[in-house]
Amino acid sequence: MTTEILHRPDPILSWNLRQLYWDVIWFGILAGSTIAFQAVYAARLGASGFQIGLLSAGPAIINLIFTLPSGRWLEGKSFIKVSFRSAIWQRMGYVFLIALPWLFPSPEGQVWGLIWTTLIMSVAGTVLAISFNAMFAEVLPTEWRAHAVGRRNILLAISITVVTLLSGQILDRVVFPLNYQIVFLIGATGAMLSSFHIGRVRKTEPMLNPDTAKDVEASGLIAHSKRRSLLRWDLLSGPFGSFMLAYLAFYAFQYFPVPLFPLAYVDRLNMSDGMIGLGTALFYGAMMVASFRLNYFSSRYGHRKVLLVSSALFPIFPLFLGLARGPELFYLGCLLGGGINAMLSGAIINRLMDRVPADDRPAHMAIHNLALNVGILAGSLLGPVSANLVGLQPALLIGAGLRLLAAGFFWLWG
Repeated sequence: MTTEILHRPDPILSWNLRQLYWDVIWFGILAGSTIAFQAVYAARLGASGFQIGLLSAGPAIINLIFTLPSGRWLEGKSFIKVSFRSAIWQRMGYVFLIALPWLFPSPEGQVWGLIWTTLIMSVAGTVLAISFNAMFAEVLPTEWRAHAVGRRNILLAISITVVTLLSGQILDRVVFPLNYQIVFLIGATGAMLSSFHIGRVRKTEPMLNPDTAKDVEASGLIAHSKRRSLLRWDLLSGPFGSFMLAYLAFYAFQYFPVPLFPLAYVDRLNMSDGMIGLGTALFYGAMMVASFRLNYFSSRYGHRKVLLVSSALFPIFPLFLGLARGPELFYLGCLLGGGINAMLSGAIINRLMDRVPADDRPAHMAIHNLALNVGILAGSLLGPVSANLVGLQPALLIGAGLRLLAAGFFWLWG
């Protein structure tokens, strides 16, 4: 179905949509400030590719430790309450980042302070990652998910675009490190208000007929009996196992060039923070425009086809960055990459929700989060190692090739 023939939302669904939209607006403020520039901050402090990689790989290690216990612990609990509380605890770390220059006078100390803060934040972040995805699927009917993801992408793009441009100007005009402290303060404010709106989401109580109620009761008994098993190996033995293998490959190849991006901006292209901010704004501006059509393409062609096409185009940004000699190709890569990312980010979530049964979400989402973090860990460490072996530019081009290979895995198993 298309957006035009969606049924009118009931009051609780309408309320939840508003809260999820406000959540992503404030998260966009966080993403357009702290998240967008923390790796650049580390690069300007002289961080190595390995240290920048640890900003992704370190949390992935923590997530691997806590993913399976979290999935088991979440069974039978309120996804809304857990999402809210874990968001508060995780995002308190963004407040701590404001004080980094005061607590660690040396650049090396600030780099490791940033790494350790990110590492500690990821403990609560693991629970948040699982519970929020499960909550999202729980409070939104299937026919509304593509619509909601598309609108959230639009709002995310608008807030990130505006805040990234603002942050770039602050970073260019205010003395270092006060400029980054101001940007981190903006991000911390967005993080806390985003968490506030997550906590205001309400659970929908569907009306069940007797047969459906019996099915739910039976599935609850089955789920209870499976809580004894920490790792649900049975989920990996069927089609969901190969499906998760495709996701694992994608996440690994997605993050392979990510630690190299800030080094390319700062060391290879010698761009200012304002130029980086402009590129990021172009990226999310294009993402906003493309997001208007996400629901249309998802409804007409299906989530799988959107996933296949967008993942095949996903290598464009690292390819252009590797070929760039100045900011022009970087800007073009940002412009095209934003549109591609709008389709891919929505398709990744929507296709995952297609394959996850409604009566067993925590266990399936735990397996997905495991694949996500193994992929992040592998990609974030292998990218800098590759750059050390063959150089920054060849490593970026290798990253583009690997992202194209990931599209092939989606074609086989996605």
